[in-house]
Amino acid sequence: MSANSPGTPVTADRILIAAGARPVIPEIPGLKETPFWTSTEVLVAEEVPGHLVVIGGSVVALELAQAFLYLGAKVTLMVRSTLLSKEDPSIGAALTKIFEEAGARVLLHTLPESIEHDGKEFILQSKAGEIRADRLLVATGRRSNSDRLDLDRVGVEINRDGAIVVDDHTRTSVEHIYAAGDCTNQPQYVYVAAAAGTRAAVNMTGGDAALDLAAMLAVVFTDPAVTTVGLSEGQAIERGIDSESRTLDLENLPRALANYDTRGFIKLVAEAGSGRLIGVRILATEAGEMIQTAALAIHNRMTIEQLAGQLFPYLTMVEGLKLCAQMFSKDVTQLSCCAG
Repeated sequence: MSANSPGTPVTADRILIAAGARPVIPEIPGLKETPFWTSTEVLVAEEVPGHLVVIGGSVVALELAQAFLYLGAKVTLMVRSTLLSKEDPSIGAALTKIFEEAGARVLLHTLPESIEHDGKEFILQSKAGEIRADRLLVATGRRSNSDRLDLDRVGVEINRDGAIVVDDHTRTSVEHIYAAGDCTNQPQYVYVAAAAGTRAAVNMTGGDAALDLAAMLAVVFTDPAVTTVGLSEGQAIERGIDSESRTLDLENLPRALANYDTRGFIKLVAEAGSGRLIGVRILATEAGEMIQTAALAIHNRMTIEQLAGQLFPYLTMVEGLKLCAQMFSKDVTQLSCCAG
């Protein structure tokens, strides 16, 4: 088939779209003419730059910025608003302090006004002044590749962010077309994509498999790590749910004291009246190992009182969930160790 001939038509009873996503490149004057990195290029870098500027304040930006900081690079973060701006504001504020104490420069509400490369250095102009760097990483999010498929021709619904809209069975708005992964409006995590793909396969072959994201959990692999599941206080308000919360500073968690690392906190959000646990936010070194317990508690509709009454092994980080639950009715600073 010649390069100019039309493609060969392919027909199918069922179609699965798994087109993925690509980095979003912001419209900053001069940027596209420079040899900047995205998350693709940075992961095959063969040397640590002397000075790395990272544009972005979400998951990929933070994980990679801190990795290079720990490898010895000077790191400057330039962020449109705040760190992890879609999350509980206390998380972003705490992470900003942690990054700065580790030596990073964090410029909030600051993006470059223009960027150029003189053959040796990146030169960024901003309200913070001129910044020069050896390397520039742009990590400002990812966009679905759905716009490359002409899906409007067959009536597949696309949301305003360009993602394919699917239901809990991974079905699109067209009966025989399914979609899974980062091209959809589901959370962009590999375990979500894998789960969606398996359910799509079941449903496309006559089965009935749903993907329940009610207790969707996420981990940001910074140090300390950020983990979330369920609703934040702000999200509860958006859904018309009256809530109350308690926050346990890690200086009140025995295992954190034993680890000589009390950076961070545990926050529990409960539905007012019923006391049902509806959300958990954790900033802690062991957060990734703690969050599944919280997810199971939310999935099983446990109340704060029930969580506080569970047995948790003493000197573990996950005991912090129990202590934080106890804060709804007690002053945990006055309790003895492993108090029931």
